[in-house]
Amino acid sequence: MKVTVKLFARLRELAGTHTLERHLADNATITDLLQDLEAEFPKLTEAVSRTAVSVNREFADPQTRLTEGDEVAIFPPVSGGSGTSDDKFAITFDPISLDEMAARVRRPETGAVAVFAGTVRSVSAGKEVEHLEYEAYEEMAVAKLRQVAAEAREQWPQIVNIAIVQRIGHLEVGDNAVIVAVSSPHRGDGCFEACQYAINRLKQIVPIWKKEVSPDGSEWVEGDYLPSTRDAR
Repeated sequence: MKVTVKLFARLRELAGTHTLERHLADNATITDLLQDLEAEFPKLTEAVSRTAVSVNREFADPQTRLTEGDEVAIFPPVSGGSGTSDDKFAITFDPISLDEMAARVRRPETGAVAVFAGTVRSVSAGKEVEHLEYEAYEEMAVAKLRQVAAEAREQWPQIVNIAIVQRIGHLEVGDNAVIVAVSSPHRGDGCFEACQYAINRLKQIVPIWKKEVSPDGSEWVEGDYLPSTRDAR
């Protein structure tokens, strides 16, 4: 059978390619696919133990069996073009503003709006940062942004609106990289809590990565959480 494989961030650089086709035996698993890729791209070997995998844009486990025509994405833990978007959930190359995001969730019945912005800072882990470069598996990322919002609504049902937008591409120090906005009738109805939950969950399951560029070179920043089928929806 034939499957399409997409590689992102550091894995893309290690393999020297973003997309490739693989022919596998029937009933092959993700583990079989990874072993096949390691044989052709030995540089991937050290990274495979810390990779997340999705099949047709949902997280999968190593024992997941593949079928003809599957799209398999392999990527490092997330760190958290345009046009992959809607009014409230988007991956964009364009600048994003706090006021615009607040307006997306404000309604006549909402008396509380909480907005969180993640901005590019000039120092990271004691090193100077010149700029960041963000990359995303865009189609899956938008779906996972919606999942984050749905999970928040389940925990805080009084929420009226949620909007989450992540910027990708080249970002300078001071730029907004991600903004989360939540509205509710009253401040005690979960808007603060949902806003915090959303940014934390985004950094676990939304396939977005950043590269820090400093005067001494560049480095991909990876998280610690490896998503699996438990994070599918």
